[in-house]
Amino acid sequence: MRLRRTMRTAVTAIMGAGAAWSGVALAQDARDLCADRPGLGTPACTVDTGRVVVELGLGDWTREKDASSRTDTIQAGDALVRLGLGDHLEAQIGWTAYGHVRTRDRPSGAVEKDSGVGDVQVALRRNLSNPDGSGFSIAIMPYVSLPAGGSAIGDGDWGAGLIVPVSFDLGGGFSLGLTPEIDAAVDEDRSGRHFAYGSVAGLGFSLSDSVSGAIEAQVTRDDDPAGHATEALGGLSFAWQPSDDMQFDIGANIGLNADSPDSEVYLGVVRRF
Repeated sequence: MRLRRTMRTAVTAIMGAGAAWSGVALAQDARDLCADRPGLGTPACTVDTGRVVVELGLGDWTREKDASSRTDTIQAGDALVRLGLGDHLEAQIGWTAYGHVRTRDRPSGAVEKDSGVGDVQVALRRNLSNPDGSGFSIAIMPYVSLPAGGSAIGDGDWGAGLIVPVSFDLGGGFSLGLTPEIDAAVDEDRSGRHFAYGSVAGLGFSLSDSVSGAIEAQVTRDDDPAGHATEALGGLSFAWQPSDDMQFDIGANIGLNADSPDSEVYLGVVRRF
């Protein structure tokens, strides 16, 4: 209950700040909606000054299977609130309202289940070139993860990292995106941190004025003391924008090696205020 009150207070404060600055935002031409969802990468664009973008994961199912077990993770209410603080700067706060993890031991058939909320993530994104994402655009995005979640999908300790999104407009409705990242990731035993790093590379394409898609690949090296691993994923996602301020999306990822989850499917919605 205390976490929910804290989240409501934070979101209310962000919405209130957005309303206070709405006159500034309305006086300017709104940029094209540039959402974080969907896909594996992160865009370099930032939200217009005084505008608020709310992104919500409606459902996410990840399956991971090996010789000894199968784990299914379902998440819902994966919320991200973004506020434009300036022409090149935005603040973010994210939280997952529900996660359910089901693990079945394949030899014995025994099943373990756990449910709970996720951690809170706070970030700033500072664009360095073309905040609308046009042409060549680059940004820096430091973030901190706060251990507000439970054992099901929470990390159990604080983490931090730096993301450097980069995008190139290739013309003809195509774009190239890169998202290198370094992290102080939480150890598997839920106490302490270790080094992790990786990047996403993706090709974005437009199918029409309102429908777009992306093909992406991600490689992440995780140096957890419990065991080092290199995760590789491939992703395909699509987004439909029925209006200037609304987007619906769907996507799927597949694991490309033994260290990666086998599959993930998800869908969500974005609204700009």
